[in-house]
Amino acid sequence: MSDTPVLDLLSNMTALSIEQSSLNGPTLALVRLGALVASDAPPASYLTNIGAAAEMGLDLEHVQAVLIAVAPIVGTARVMTAAGNIAQALGVAVAVLEEELAAALQDEGA
Repeated sequence: MSDTPVLDLLSNMTALSIEQSSLNGPTLALVRLGALVASDAPPASYLTNIGAAAEMGLDLEHVQAVLIAVAPIVGTARVMTAAGNIAQALGVAVAVLEEELAAALQDEGA
């Protein structure tokens, strides 16, 4: 069993959603991001979905474009919360990668 079963489940659900949708991957990722903003999603939700979006070639400019597009509908407060949650999610992702890199380097040196 994984150390992150909930995150693994969410990642698997995202992958299945991509497979089952008639939208192409990048379009689906942008739609999902807009839905996360509208639903005031927590950082963990952004972590899962932005990771999948990045694998499809989407970048920070795409994320910013979605935030701009939904701002008139969801409001500035929700967009600012989303931006903070995205930043927090990306910080978690960087920390995890740094930890994995440090462990790999330690294993090589052992």
